[in-house]
Amino acid sequence: MVFVKRLFRYLRPHKAQLALAARVTVAAAIAFAVATALHLRLPLWAVLTSLIVTQMSVGRSLKATRDYMFGTVGGAIYGGAIAVLIPHSSEAALLGLLVLAVAPLAFIAAKNPSLSAATVTAVIVLLVPTMSHVDPLASAIDRVFEVMVGALTGLLVSFFVLPSRAHGQLRINAARALGLIAAAFAELLAGLTRGRDNDALHRLQDGIGSALVDLNATGAEAERERAAHLSSGPDTGPLLRTILRLRHDVVMIGRASALPLPPHLQARLAAPLAEISEAIVTHLRAVAAVLRAGVGSPATEPVDLALQAYAAEVAALRSEGLTRDLPGDAAERFFALGFALEQMRQNLNDLKRCLTEWCAVPLPAKDDARA
Repeated sequence: MVFVKRLFRYLRPHKAQLALAARVTVAAAIAFAVATALHLRLPLWAVLTSLIVTQMSVGRSLKATRDYMFGTVGGAIYGGAIAVLIPHSSEAALLGLLVLAVAPLAFIAAKNPSLSAATVTAVIVLLVPTMSHVDPLASAIDRVFEVMVGALTGLLVSFFVLPSRAHGQLRINAARALGLIAAAFAELLAGLTRGRDNDALHRLQDGIGSALVDLNATGAEAERERAAHLSSGPDTGPLLRTILRLRHDVVMIGRASALPLPPHLQARLAAPLAEISEAIVTHLRAVAAVLRAGVGSPATEPVDLALQAYAAEVAALRSEGLTRDLPGDAAERFFALGFALEQMRQNLNDLKRCLTEWCAVPLPAKDDARA
C-alpha cells in the first residue's frame, strides 16, 4: 500500500506523459494489427510510423503526419523512379545509385527538415528489393501503404485516445513563462537596493528563453488545430506577443538595474520598489493561475497604485534636485527604469485583455488535468 501511494504521488504530476505513453502504445499495437491483417510486406514500418506521428498534442500529430507523408511519398517516387529507370546489376552500380538517391534528397532535407523522411524512404525503396528480391516499383508502393497505415493509425489514436489539445497545453506553457518572468522581475528589482545575484538571473533568463521556445511551438500547434477546425480556442497571437513584450520589459529592467541605485536614492525608493515588486509578481502569478484554471480575472489596480506611488516619489526626488548630480550612465539607467516600468504596466493591461478572451473559452477538464 505504501509503495502504491508513493507511485501515485510520483506519477500524478506526469499525467501528460502517461497519456502520451498510452497513446503511443495503442497506436503501435493497432498499426501492427492492421498491417498484419492487410498482409503488408513489412509491418515494421507501419509500427514505426505510428510511433513517429503520435505526439503530445493533436496539432503536433497533424504536423508530424503531414511532414512524414509528404517525405515518404516524395522519397518513394524518387527512389522508385531511379531504381526502375537506371540499370544496376552490379554492387558498384548499386553504390552509384545509392549516392544518386541520397545526395539530392539529403540536400533538400537540409533546406527543409520537414522532408527528412524522403531520404530514408528512397534508401529503403532502393535497397529492400536487393535483399528480398522484389520489384523496385512494388517496394515503393509497399512502403507508401505501410506508412499510410502507420500515419493514419497514429493520427486517429491522437484524436480519440486520451486526446490532448494544444490550446490546453499552451495555457500551461504560458503560465510557466509568466512564473519565470515574475521570478526574474523580483530578482532584478531587489538588485537595485542590494545588488544582483547574476548566477540566479542567468538561470532564470535561460529558463525564460526555453519556456518561450516551447510556448511558440505550442502556439503553432494550436493554430494548426484551429485551421483544421479541431479547436475553438482563441487566436494565440495576442497572448504570445504580449508575453514576449513582457520578457523584453524584463530585459530592459535588467539593463537599467545593472548596478544598485546610489545610496541617497535607495533610501527613498526602496519601499516603492518593494511595493512594485510585490504587486507585479503577485499579479503575474495570479494570471498564471488563471491560465491554468481557465477562469478568473486578477485585478490590475494594485499594480497601478504601486507604480503611481513610485512615480510620485521620483517626481519628488526631481523637484528636490536629488537626481541632478547623478553621473551620466547612472542617470540614464535611472530614467530607463521608469520608462521600462511604464511599458510593463501597458503590457500587463494587454495581458488582462488577452486573459479575458482566453477565459471566455473554459479549459476542458481533461486537458487541464493532463497538462
